[in-house]
Amino acid sequence: MAQELAAVIDATMSSEMESIKKKQLFTFAMKGQWERVIEMYEEDPRAHKSRITRSGDTALHIAVSEGKDEVVAEMVRSIMTNQDQLHIKEALQTQNNRRNTALHLAAEMGHSTICEKIATVEPSLLACRNSDGETPLFSAARFGRKPSFLFLHYIQNRNLPDGFFPPYYVNCRRNDGDTILHCAISGDYFDLAFQIIHLYEDLVTSVNEDGLSPLHLLAAKPSSFRSGSRLGRLEGIIYHCLYVEKLKEAEPRQFHTDKHKDDQAKCPPNYRVLWDIVKVFKSAVTTAVGNCQSQANTKRQKNHHAAASAGGTPKDIEKAKNHHTDASAGGPEVRDHGRGLFPDNYRTCFNLVKFFYVALMIILGQGSSRLNKIRRKKEKNTWSVQIMNELLVRASDYEYEDNGSKPDSPIPEELSSLALELSTSTKDRDAKDGNKRKKETPILIAAKNGVTEIIKEIIRLFPVAIYDENEEKKNIVLLAVEKRQPHVYKLFLENNFFKESLFRQVDNEGNSALHLAAKRGHHAPWRVSGAALQMQWEIKWYEFVKTSMPPHFFAHYNKSYKTPKEIFTETHSDLVQSGGEWLTKTSESCSVVATLVATVAFTSSTAVPGGLEEATGLPVLREESAFDLFTISSLVALCFSIMATIMFLSILTSRYQEFDFNRDLPRKLILGMSSLFMSIASMLVSFCAGHFFVLKAGFQKAALPIYLLTSFPVTLFALAQFPLYFDLLKTTLKKVPQRSYKATPVIEHDPETKDKKNEEAQKLK
Repeated sequence: MAQELAAVIDATMSSEMESIKKKQLFTFAMKGQWERVIEMYEEDPRAHKSRITRSGDTALHIAVSEGKDEVVAEMVRSIMTNQDQLHIKEALQTQNNRRNTALHLAAEMGHSTICEKIATVEPSLLACRNSDGETPLFSAARFGRKPSFLFLHYIQNRNLPDGFFPPYYVNCRRNDGDTILHCAISGDYFDLAFQIIHLYEDLVTSVNEDGLSPLHLLAAKPSSFRSGSRLGRLEGIIYHCLYVEKLKEAEPRQFHTDKHKDDQAKCPPNYRVLWDIVKVFKSAVTTAVGNCQSQANTKRQKNHHAAASAGGTPKDIEKAKNHHTDASAGGPEVRDHGRGLFPDNYRTCFNLVKFFYVALMIILGQGSSRLNKIRRKKEKNTWSVQIMNELLVRASDYEYEDNGSKPDSPIPEELSSLALELSTSTKDRDAKDGNKRKKETPILIAAKNGVTEIIKEIIRLFPVAIYDENEEKKNIVLLAVEKRQPHVYKLFLENNFFKESLFRQVDNEGNSALHLAAKRGHHAPWRVSGAALQMQWEIKWYEFVKTSMPPHFFAHYNKSYKTPKEIFTETHSDLVQSGGEWLTKTSESCSVVATLVATVAFTSSTAVPGGLEEATGLPVLREESAFDLFTISSLVALCFSIMATIMFLSILTSRYQEFDFNRDLPRKLILGMSSLFMSIASMLVSFCAGHFFVLKAGFQKAALPIYLLTSFPVTLFALAQFPLYFDLLKTTLKKVPQRSYKATPVIEHDPETKDKKNEEAQKLK
């Protein structure tokens, strides 16, 4: 009995001591006292596997998260001093609550040096999975850590014999069926996706449990392509001036080294702007010098060629030919400046434009961030097209038409049972749910999102894809009309070959393109402010589709015996009401200002500065030039303010019929706001001209800056209304509405079904 009691006491004391050491280890790690942590690792092997945080992290997890390379190396060395190989393996494989090992964290944070220290000690960590079924290689791909990914790829494949099937089925797919290529494309890590395509070509045609291939995901990212990017005029010039290197396949030495570092990363953040200016200026000067050298080389090779042709030896002639070939190739320096779409002599101009643009951004307080943003956009647009080409070139007709009914696994069944577990068939799950849906092909997804690059390339490689339909029997034209994508619709309008077959199509409910143009969806596609302008562009889109094709191309009635006009009226009733309310509020606020301006203008127009002469009744200051300016501006302010008031009152008394939003109401609003702006400007001019006579002679020279300063608060109202005014002009003058850049999900869920699922989830809770 005494022995048992002593054993219990010893166990209790041991547990208490272990708890105390855990607290000490946690305190040292949180305070950054890593020397003490390493000492505890060397003294007590139990500290190697101690989970010291609420999330279950060990001290090694924390050191990896903070990027402490040297500390991690010392901690791994301390673990390896233990001669028990099982202990070393268990210590490095210790997982937190999400079942992430230290190698998972190093991979997802991009610490390639730490990955090298841990993975070389215990390569079996590459097969460890977290709660989502992700290996360290997958974590590196999910967060776009290219150096870490290449190194882990090298570690897991370096010991494989020639001809052996690479075991990427173990490390490149997680529980939901997504592969590393899915995650790289979803995260816009196109440089990493390019390497994955060349290292794991079979993943190009793999699909996840939702039946989506990498091409499906790429087609659902319109912002990654030039056709889905919005750029201003100045930004567009800079965009075309920038040259982006195309992606290249990584060399084997890059799989296990991380020596490359950007020179800019060595600079402190506050010196980045100066560094960018130096690089741009250096590029411009180097280009100018390179052009001079290029011209000199060209002249020199012509002289050599002429001399050799005149009477040189065969050796001289061959030397001249070689020199001519080198010069035409440009040589190392000339080729570097001659890349792109433009000649060398234009490169200097482009670099000067970039230099002045960066200088302007510095003056505006934005530094080079805008230039870097444009450069990143250009890289994304260029690389996305390159990824698209790589995916399509490696896809056969059968693979392109795969609707994703089963997540494919290119691995032979006899190689791994784990591959079969991760490739769970969605066909069985859909049979249980009784709701099997046909997945849309990439060209249909691209049509919904307005990605014309993918549409053109798919049609070029797979012409039969133009007749693809979704489960609702909608083809690319119907989807482009439904999702309000004018660029895609106009693309097929210009192609007469497909006109008859595409535009006659109706969906399973008998809706033609005009029916879908009349139907308002659940999303707001147009990038304009105000419900009235939204309604105006809805009408313009309907009218554009209606007038773009002959009437006999569209069905007059669908299966519900409704015409497009009836559908338009039913689906836009809420927008008509909200547009009328928006116009009412806008007109009321503007009419108040117009009335105030009219009152002030009338008072000022009747008051004569300096008074009248008693004998003649003429103004005393009629000979002054400022007096003429006062009388004319006050009259203009009165006339335009009255006109603005009349226009706003006419809007308030309108019927707000649906097609009134197309021309009648917007024109009245434009005329009213234009008159209001003119009346405000004229009122300020008349005030300044009348006040000019009050100033003393000494202050009259400084009258202009004084009036500009005092008039600034009043002009804030007009400046605040300018965005709305420009939107009005844009929507009224454009015949075709501006396209939407909002991405449409790859898998769209019915709102009613989604609400039912939410209700069921609430009941279960």
